[in-house]
Amino acid sequence: MSTSSFLVQRLSQTAQLPTRGSALAAGYDLYSAEDKTVLAQGKALISTGLAIAVPEGTYGRVAPRSGLASKYMIDTGAGVIDADYRGEVKVLLFNLSQSDFEVKQGDRVAQLILERIVTPDVQEVESLAETGRGAGGFGSTGGFGAVAGVAAEEPVPVAEPQNGSKSS
Repeated sequence: MSTSSFLVQRLSQTAQLPTRGSALAAGYDLYSAEDKTVLAQGKALISTGLAIAVPEGTYGRVAPRSGLASKYMIDTGAGVIDADYRGEVKVLLFNLSQSDFEVKQGDRVAQLILERIVTPDVQEVESLAETGRGAGGFGSTGGFGAVAGVAAEEPVPVAEPQNGSKSS
């Protein structure tokens, strides 16, 4: 497909076309085409009622909305939409809070960011050139650093809210 247009097809009458919140917004808001509950500490697949065709040389990345993340602890997952995918765009929402989260038809549930993609051929080599960083990862470049005494494979516990306050 050789187009610079972002093509969108409505698959249901409740679908809303993606919109940008401002002229300089990086993402297009995606809207729920249904009512659905995301259970506390659970996940749900939200229908947008849309199929899309992204411009050549790009893919769609479904990203969280900052307000949902900061106010309600709602995050997104599995957010890559390949240029050749033509099925319905759905949004996987994770509810990290202790309270159920109600999604209503027409709610903005995520944002779609179109990103350029580079897909070079894979070339196997015997070794890679050394760098100053080397194999260091998971906090090795400074800032927070590694958690002392915790192996990289072990989950790091999340602090619970203090003084009985709710996290949502």
